[in-house]
Amino acid sequence: MNVTRNSTAEWQRDDADHHLHPFSDIAQLSEKGVRVITHGEGVYIWDCEGEKIIDGMAGLWCVSLGYGRKELADVAAKQMNALPYYNTFFQTTTMPATALATLLAEVTPDGFNNVFYGSSGSESNDTMVRLVWRYWDAKGQSSKKTIIARENAYHGSTIAGASMGGMGYMHEQGPLPLPGFEHIEQPHWYFNGGDLTSDEYGLQAAGRLEEKILELGADTVAAFIGEPIQGAGGVIVPPDSYWPEIQRICQKYDVLLVSDEVICGFGRTGEWFGCQSFGFEPDLMTMAKGMSSGYLPISGVMVHDRVVDVLKGSGDFNHGYTYSGHPVSCAVAEATISIMRDEGIIDRVKNDVGPYFQKRLQEFLDHPLVGQVRGRGLIGALEMVKDKATHQPFDNVGDVGTICKNHCFENNIIMRATGDAMLLSPPLVITKDEIDELMNKARMCLDMTAKDIGLI
Repeated sequence: MNVTRNSTAEWQRDDADHHLHPFSDIAQLSEKGVRVITHGEGVYIWDCEGEKIIDGMAGLWCVSLGYGRKELADVAAKQMNALPYYNTFFQTTTMPATALATLLAEVTPDGFNNVFYGSSGSESNDTMVRLVWRYWDAKGQSSKKTIIARENAYHGSTIAGASMGGMGYMHEQGPLPLPGFEHIEQPHWYFNGGDLTSDEYGLQAAGRLEEKILELGADTVAAFIGEPIQGAGGVIVPPDSYWPEIQRICQKYDVLLVSDEVICGFGRTGEWFGCQSFGFEPDLMTMAKGMSSGYLPISGVMVHDRVVDVLKGSGDFNHGYTYSGHPVSCAVAEATISIMRDEGIIDRVKNDVGPYFQKRLQEFLDHPLVGQVRGRGLIGALEMVKDKATHQPFDNVGDVGTICKNHCFENNIIMRATGDAMLLSPPLVITKDEIDELMNKARMCLDMTAKDIGLI
């Protein structure tokens, strides 16, 4: 039955009656009413009231090429008409799945020549766990099962992903984490570093991994996973000393190193992958989001040759998804990555718009609310604090962030609040003029927030 809806209120009514939203208070959202998005172009989206909104979060960290890229829609339509679906289970492949795998081997760091497909970042991290367990079984070290991650990390919201992540509010809706997942301190110098320099603290924070390995026993630890920059955790940029020390510890104790590139991958930090920005060489990389610019669901785990060589001698890998290597998603992802390469978008982020974005972010340090600015490439955070001199947070962490987020909503700019940090991650195709617009609106919303809490 087709239902005609003539007003925003009717769309909101039907949504409240039938649609359960992720990470939302069901009753509160139903009472407030959702914003209904109708179309997008470049770095802007429009709602059904005709409001034009600048998207400072690239959807959910993913719309790297911006909205309205007709060539991606054309690729999807062409593949839909040729072969809308086939699986990769029965000793078969499709041309898009193989073509994308070949392209991924070209743009990823040396030694990554194989991909296992999924449909989301959560699926890719679940797959990574299965691959890591299978690897150690194949090496005759089945006791190595524990995965170590970090507090306040986000690695998905499946049961395994939420267990691997270190977000307490997710674990409360448990029982989570599952056994076999452990967590260490996140490398957040601003709040945890005390009197240490950034590099001194980076070594200390990395040392927590060695402490945890020794506590558990190296013969039980399978892998350590971390995002190069913790995205949903608040854009936590580690000190330069951190990742090289993490790699040294993993190699010392024969622990696999996994880079979660779901957010950082495909140009966000100014390199193809975040691990390249921070100078470490993982054994596996999980990825999604920018892989298709968010146009269709797809994800993957890139597996280094040193891991694949072991897996090849281990028989069947009993894991997979109905939509692993979906031909339409693969075709769109191949087109997306080809555009990034052919148009020099990653180089532009590294040498042009990325430095300009970071320069404009640094200007917020003069704002009475902002204690720290963090970022790399086209990702950044403005940490709002009660006392800038002592780094003291507000008494009820998250309240000020919510006030600011609401001002952003009302003023047609999308920024994300994590605690009292305001996060930005715009499409990689953003121009300098659009960065100026984004920053001007962000400052206006911070000014409104400061006025609300009596700071100005």
